[in-house]
Amino acid sequence: MENDSATSRVIDHLRGLVAAADPGTRLPPVRELTARHRASPVTVAEAVRQLVAQGLIETRPGKGTFVAAPRAEPRAPDLSWQTVALGARRAGEDEMQALLALPPPGAIPLSGGYLDPELQPVAALGAALARAARQPAAWLRGPAEGRADLRAWFAREAGARLRADDMVICPGGQAALSSALRALAAPGDTLLVESPTYLGALAAARAAGLRVVPVPADAEGVLPDQLAAAFARTGARLFYCQPLYANPTGATLAGHRRAEVTEAVRDARAFLIEDDYARDLTIDGEAPPPLAADDRDGHVIYLRSLTKSAAPGLRIAAIGARGPAGARLRAGRLLDDFFVAGPLQQATLEFVTAPAWSRHRRGLRAALRARREALLTALRRHLPELAPPAIPRGGLHLWARLPDSTDDVALAAAAATEGVIVFPGRPWYAAEPPAPHLRLTYAAAPPDLMDDAVRRLSRALRAGTTHA
Repeated sequence: MENDSATSRVIDHLRGLVAAADPGTRLPPVRELTARHRASPVTVAEAVRQLVAQGLIETRPGKGTFVAAPRAEPRAPDLSWQTVALGARRAGEDEMQALLALPPPGAIPLSGGYLDPELQPVAALGAALARAARQPAAWLRGPAEGRADLRAWFAREAGARLRADDMVICPGGQAALSSALRALAAPGDTLLVESPTYLGALAAARAAGLRVVPVPADAEGVLPDQLAAAFARTGARLFYCQPLYANPTGATLAGHRRAEVTEAVRDARAFLIEDDYARDLTIDGEAPPPLAADDRDGHVIYLRSLTKSAAPGLRIAAIGARGPAGARLRAGRLLDDFFVAGPLQQATLEFVTAPAWSRHRRGLRAALRARREALLTALRRHLPELAPPAIPRGGLHLWARLPDSTDDVALAAAAATEGVIVFPGRPWYAAEPPAPHLRLTYAAAPPDLMDDAVRRLSRALRAGTTHA
């Protein structure tokens, strides 16, 4: 304590001298300060050290201690030059950030593209990853296109047409889609899409410099005659499609349209990117086989992800194609990532080939059915005008038609203030939306919160209607 007091006396004395002197004035030497304050040289040195650290004094070896010049105020960094250097922002960035945003505490999420943590098989995934991480071979480089046994599993899931050598493992479906668009098209080319379609596909296409042209779709999927007309009018050679439980509408391509759609693609000598993201999200009945299973001449590019049906952290997907298109896909993935982490690939293979995968899918079917029914019941009770006439047989979302003249973006913002998170329909269209919609997700909140969530949404909608 005495030493601290002596240090403080020296500091106070030096501060007074600094305040009364000009910069560069020499201060008393250590010997004088020790005598004046009856302090040890160590104590004086500590006082000097603290004042040097504060920028009040400076020491010059062999010359002594001096009053320091005032420090200049640090200049705030000027980052404005980046605005000119970067140019315009990519279209769709704001919507993608909103789509991936986490709900605030206390809000009920009726939006999002992933399973509620309660539905994720985290114990089985964690155990598989722990075992894989302990195996030295999992940390080796491995094939750039991914493990052969994991590629073989994805190929079997796609049907008899694709083989393991046709597949390449990717770090998630979005990465696979982005690579496919860049590998199969050049900036300025046209991409046909269902209308509405997956927001991430629109963002990836625009980032790749593609011209996006929407093709009308209804509850039974894309309209084949409109697809054929779009191919003829635009000369497009690429069509992106989600034939099973499409995001956001939940529509499944009807059986009687499958052959007509593939015929339109074949006649145009084009490619169809089949995004089979929801293969494991069937609720009612059995899902039809992928379009790739019947693709004889290599027109279908098949994409399958496990992220939606397992957990957001399972960034594993595969994309496959035959012929030169497959070679381009594999080359594109190599340029993007080199390869996907070996432990994650090995853990994924162990998980999907173990009984835990089948158990998870059975439990998930029952849980999604309960949540879908809870949301539908709440809509019919509080907002019957929003209950969709066609109920999707799988997937994660309901596509709710809003009353005419409703501003869906403003409604989503108003709903957030009421404590329920929904996503407006407008960003899912490549062109002007024909009507306002909301995408309502039933997989992100438990059934017992659905009634409260819809009551909050009802308050937001009624308030907006009253103000209008």
